[in-house]
Amino acid sequence: MNNILVTGSSGQLGSEIKALHGSYPYTFFFTDRTSLDIGDAKAIENFVELNKIDVIINCAAYTAVDKAESDEQNADAINHLAVKNFALTCKQKNIKLIHISTDYVFDGKNYKPYTEEDATAPNGVYGQTKLDGEKALLHVGPANSIIIRTSWVYSAFGANFVKTMLRLGREKEQLGVIYDQVGTPTYARDLARAILEILPNIKNEKPKIYHYSNEGVLSWYDFAKEIMRMAKLDCQINPIETKEYPTPATRPHYSLLNKSKIKQEFGITIPYWKDSLDECLKTLGERR
Repeated sequence: MNNILVTGSSGQLGSEIKALHGSYPYTFFFTDRTSLDIGDAKAIENFVELNKIDVIINCAAYTAVDKAESDEQNADAINHLAVKNFALTCKQKNIKLIHISTDYVFDGKNYKPYTEEDATAPNGVYGQTKLDGEKALLHVGPANSIIIRTSWVYSAFGANFVKTMLRLGREKEQLGVIYDQVGTPTYARDLARAILEILPNIKNEKPKIYHYSNEGVLSWYDFAKEIMRMAKLDCQINPIETKEYPTPATRPHYSLLNKSKIKQEFGITIPYWKDSLDECLKTLGERR
């Protein structure tokens, strides 16, 4: 198990794997939409054969949640049909597949952290296409493949909530941030580390689903308050309700993920969200 294909390598998670890859004894092949057409099953198969790929980590995703409501075809092509292509190739070539999914496969109406066995019920196109991707992978059923659902991803790379709050915190005296959506952020570097650590120990006959986010529970309001505090930005954060900030896509009000399964089966420790935010802000040079 030496050659690893990482798709979506210009995104947050792909970029974090790229930043860490020198610490691991593998040869990595990083691709994005310009270097590998994941909608082309033959292109995937040829790339895997040519580079003797042993593992695919699929970080590629259509993540524009609101835009997906009016762009269903493109969202489905990336979040569903491309996943089926990966699954078919991995089954045919007998190679490992790690696919990244989302808390948006749930409707957010739970009262306790979602387990991998809880019923799915997406609220919109993004969540539905991600769920369809999961179902396609499960149906094809390649051995040594897993799905990792995550939530509220942020990173030192790309556009995300943390970087938006840092920018707005400098530009504005006060901000309204939603307090009635509850979950846990995921520092993409923590998830990248977890993936690379568990990789050698993925051994299953049928695909398995796991949940991963940082530890703890908070609202977007709490998250914004802590960003301002750590970065010492003099911007007042005011709590607002979801209905005061309408968007084309409906967000889950509750998206806490139960991480017991991945921790028990792989023996990993997951960092607390404040510790990870601190690390990210230091990486960005924003910790004060």
